[in-house]
Amino acid sequence: MHPAAAKIVLLVVAATAAAACSFSPPAAATAGATHALEDSGARCLPHERDALLAFKQGITIDDDGFLASWRRGQEEEEDCCRWRGVTCSNRTDHVVKLDLSDSGLEGQISPSLIYLEQLEYLDLSWNGFNGSIPAFMGCFKNLRYLNLSYLSFTGEVPHQLGNLSNLRQLDLACFYMSHSDMHATNLSWLAHLHFLDYLDMTYINLSMAVDWPSIINSIPSLESLHLSGCSLPGTSQSMTQLNLTRLVELDVSLNDFGNPLGKSNALEFFGSMDQTIRYLDLSGTSILSGGVPPHLGNLSNLRHLGLGSMHNTMYATDILWLTHLQQLEYLHMFRVNLSTITDWSLLVNMIPSLKVLELIECSLESANQSLAHLNLTKLEELDLSLNYFGHPIASCWFWKVKGIKYLSLIGTYLDGPFPDVVGEMTSLQELHFDANNNLATMTVDLKNLCELEFLSLSGSLSNGNITEFIDKLPKCSSSSLTCLGLDYNNMTGVLPDMVEHLSSLEILMLSNNSISGTISAGILKLTKLQALFLALNRLNGQIPLLPKNLRTLDIAMNNFSGHLPVEFGAPHLEVIILSSNHITGHVPRSIFKLQKLSFLDLSNNSFYGELPRMPNLLSCLLLSNNRFSGKFPSWLKSFSKLVFLDLSWNNLDGTLPIWIGDLAGLTILQLDHNMFYGDIPVTITNLIQLQLLNLASNNLSGPTPQFLSNIIGMTTKAPKREWNEFSESLTDVLSVVMKHQELKYHPDGISDMVVIDLSLNHLTGEIPNEITSLDGLVSLNLSWNHLSGKIPKNIGAMKSLESLDLSRNNISGEMPAGLSDLTFLSSLDMSYNNLVGRIPRGSQLDTLYDHDPFMYDGNSGLCGPPLQRNCSGNNVPWHDSQKRSVKDLEPKIFFYFGIVSGFVVGLWVVFCAILFKRSWRVAYFRKFDKLYDKAYVFVVVTWARFASQATTN
Repeated sequence: MHPAAAKIVLLVVAATAAAACSFSPPAAATAGATHALEDSGARCLPHERDALLAFKQGITIDDDGFLASWRRGQEEEEDCCRWRGVTCSNRTDHVVKLDLSDSGLEGQISPSLIYLEQLEYLDLSWNGFNGSIPAFMGCFKNLRYLNLSYLSFTGEVPHQLGNLSNLRQLDLACFYMSHSDMHATNLSWLAHLHFLDYLDMTYINLSMAVDWPSIINSIPSLESLHLSGCSLPGTSQSMTQLNLTRLVELDVSLNDFGNPLGKSNALEFFGSMDQTIRYLDLSGTSILSGGVPPHLGNLSNLRHLGLGSMHNTMYATDILWLTHLQQLEYLHMFRVNLSTITDWSLLVNMIPSLKVLELIECSLESANQSLAHLNLTKLEELDLSLNYFGHPIASCWFWKVKGIKYLSLIGTYLDGPFPDVVGEMTSLQELHFDANNNLATMTVDLKNLCELEFLSLSGSLSNGNITEFIDKLPKCSSSSLTCLGLDYNNMTGVLPDMVEHLSSLEILMLSNNSISGTISAGILKLTKLQALFLALNRLNGQIPLLPKNLRTLDIAMNNFSGHLPVEFGAPHLEVIILSSNHITGHVPRSIFKLQKLSFLDLSNNSFYGELPRMPNLLSCLLLSNNRFSGKFPSWLKSFSKLVFLDLSWNNLDGTLPIWIGDLAGLTILQLDHNMFYGDIPVTITNLIQLQLLNLASNNLSGPTPQFLSNIIGMTTKAPKREWNEFSESLTDVLSVVMKHQELKYHPDGISDMVVIDLSLNHLTGEIPNEITSLDGLVSLNLSWNHLSGKIPKNIGAMKSLESLDLSRNNISGEMPAGLSDLTFLSSLDMSYNNLVGRIPRGSQLDTLYDHDPFMYDGNSGLCGPPLQRNCSGNNVPWHDSQKRSVKDLEPKIFFYFGIVSGFVVGLWVVFCAILFKRSWRVAYFRKFDKLYDKAYVFVVVTWARFASQATTN
């Protein structure tokens, strides 16, 4: 049979065998392969080689070429026992070990693997296999080691794993972010693994596995158990006998254990452990809410102990029991209140075996105790972060520990200069001294710290000169400094040419200082540099070519000018932030070559021209406040990963495309202050993850989009989105206009801002009622349009609204009473509409008028408080009182109408008589003339009399 046909037969039969766990290889495939084996003389069994090649066909990504050796070819090339990751038995030639861990593979796990019937060791961990754990994994009867940890699996853990009767080690741990996707509702299959000694199910959701303690207790061979972050439920089962007599490691951290009874039984379960236990981690649980039990001191063989509370409810008034753990090497306490223990360092000093000490956020009040004799000679790692010490840093006792490799003092508010002894800690590899309110100074020479790899002093130094500080860094020929963090330190001086001793630097953080100068071409010599943060300084000049391995560049809010380089020189760039500079010109077309680029921010510069095609892996594209022109970019149609798009404040025109609704992942869309015209595409409501929609200040017309209820991202059900690994170092990159002011937000913070702004357009029609289903909406601005109709009655359902602006429209009718239900509302503008009736009252609504007394202007029909215009009737709705007033006025109206009509009719009768009867007309005008003459004579005589009297006087 042709080899290709043999592979097809093999895959089809393998799929059938997966269900029955049958290991009989197909005869045709075996015969053809055996012939090949005889010709080549290779040691590899042919059906197992074909099974491995079929597995390779299911791999879609192998960027590192891990499986490059898996191929047909010459004699040695076809020997699968020589392939990378494959180990065969010297006795049987069967494949017994397959180790593909951390090999950068992505794709599907082929069922052809079941033909490796003698497989004893299988490790596929740290790869990108998707789907669920294949049920055929339960077919490997000889398997002793199975590691499927940290993959992209979802769904139920298959019960078929219980068929692996010879299994010793099982590792199914998964990532925190996906822990809710992997779950197990029934763990009874574990009871069949009688030889299991290692089990790791970290972050697999076990909230439905209520019988987990009894199941675990039925595996007496267990030596290591890791169930961290599994949402373990409390249990009503009381353990009469603990069978885990061999248990050495137990990790149940980050679990809540449900009700108090469940916690009590869990405490009984852990409290009755044998003294053979060496590793115990109960941190981040509620099982020890209250005082830390002193009987933990009876576990005399403990090497590792982790304690902590997820709700800040754990405390200890005495830790003397710790001194009984003379073999303890690792002590971790997180949020355990130790405020009453002033001699904590003296007690810790009585555990000479300690290598790692972490007392994080434990309300410790000082670290300046005097130790007559230091016993912690083995201490290598010390973390006292988030304890408010507030005393001179030089007085701390731990400077005497010369062998410390890792020291973290984040948020301890230690002040003053570092002691000179720091320069003598030649074993120091990492020093974390961030967020200490700029109280410390560093005058110590660090030139001898040749082992130093990570130095971060962000937000801790009161001042300093960048050149002088760089000169204090290690100058060893084999310097290993990979990370330098000096941001938020008010440092001044000119940016030095940092090449001579920093060739190993991978991350450089100098943002938020007052550093001036330019980025010199010498930066190209930092060939290992991957992340460069220089934002918020006073740097100028042009952007030079960048180091070839750079992945993140943030130089926002400086004074850089000129054009961008034609080529960046860093083909692996993933993040570029150049916002708020003075850079001009066209964006170079070479930017399309940056195929790994995911975050690009060129906002607040002077770029112009049409937008060139960008790499389609972009998830964030921010180009606001430039002079870009042309139509909405057609190349965006293929950007399936796009999350943030900001093209606001440019000169773009044309209509918005219908296909904009195909950008399914879009969370933020800002196109305001351009010249777009035409209708808003109805497909925009297909963007179900949208949280911010800003189309303000364009020439858009037509109705407001219907079917707004499709946008789940604007409801309270919307999940929060995470950002990349450097999110803490990125500057504020998104602006939102809300409550009549512009607010700046970081990408992580924008998840709390849910906004629709369609103001300053030419929209017509009514406000769609469906908009009230967006109960997560924080700001709604429809002002300065031509909207008509009434305000939706159910607007009170939009419970999250903080800002509502409907001003400058043609909206009519009454203000809905539901507006008073918007308890978070802090900005309201209804001015210049045709609203009528009484203004609704409410505790929150009543306060808004004091802050903006113009919010109801231009609505002559509105009445009642807070306006001075009274409504008729006390506490009566306006429309009822109006009807009653009309009824009261009806008799008066008829009376006055009779008077007016009678006067008009009588006047016309007299007028017609004079007009048509000549004798009456002559008599009337003669009479009028006589009256006129008499009046004239009277006035003249009277005036003359007064004049003569005035002259005499």
